[in-house]
Amino acid sequence: MDGSVVSQSRSNVFATPRDMIALTKPRITLMVLITAAGGLWLAPAHAHGVTIALALLGTALVVGGANALNMFIERDIDGLMKRTKDRPLPAGRMSPRFALIFGVVLSVAAVPVLAIGVNATTAMLAVLANLLYVLAYTPLKQRSHWALQVGAVPGAIPPLLGWTAATGRVDEGGLVLFAILFLWQIAHFHAIALFRKLEYGRARLVVLPNVAKENGGGDDAARHSIVRHASALAFVSLLLYPLHVAHRVYLASALVLGVGFVVWSLFGLRKNVTMRWARGVFGASLLYLTGLFAAIAVDAIIS
Repeated sequence: MDGSVVSQSRSNVFATPRDMIALTKPRITLMVLITAAGGLWLAPAHAHGVTIALALLGTALVVGGANALNMFIERDIDGLMKRTKDRPLPAGRMSPRFALIFGVVLSVAAVPVLAIGVNATTAMLAVLANLLYVLAYTPLKQRSHWALQVGAVPGAIPPLLGWTAATGRVDEGGLVLFAILFLWQIAHFHAIALFRKLEYGRARLVVLPNVAKENGGGDDAARHSIVRHASALAFVSLLLYPLHVAHRVYLASALVLGVGFVVWSLFGLRKNVTMRWARGVFGASLLYLTGLFAAIAVDAIIS
């Protein structure tokens, strides 16, 4: 009998608060809240304190709910991978039914918080992100490597949620923030797929390094994709300056960070490149995004 089935048969009907928090993927949720706060910070309109609090609460609920439903759907897959096998469901510490109800409750609770407490535009974008993540991205991961592009859409919506929470509309500045997160995710997750491709293969998750045959193989295709998306990211990040969303401090920082990230990604086009480079891109992508949002904050304070 499969180990994950055994674990589920012994799972608890209820769950500890710690496992309930784990079900929401708190690190991912925290990053989402930071990017949503960035959208609120950069928006040309200033939201009231209550609106900001409700926007962040609603965002946390919708993201936490989507993550919980993702874990419910992928509980068997998680049991096959070392980095996820100790999550509450594959480890048998929580029943699938509890996880399903918990995810649905969080997702549904986010709607009135955002629709009534913030505005209808923000609520609709949040619902779209939740549905795309749960109903499109999650099942597509076992069928096509294009799941990454689909999943990058809900992953890029949080800063747009912050923007619309303040302005009530979708416009150029918010769309640039969306594009920055979208392009960043492609480069970031292709790097992960490169150094974890065997693990993803065992879990039957379809990633570019394991399926592409053009340009010399899947690894090569993924490396070229990283270069393309890092280059596009470096360019798009500069657009916040001509749109008057950010100023010279941000422009200089974005230029330096972008060039550095592109140069690092270009190293991957060398012959006989190792997985150490892919791990380096993964780390560089995190430093890039952290530095970019830090530059946004500093620029807004001193400009």
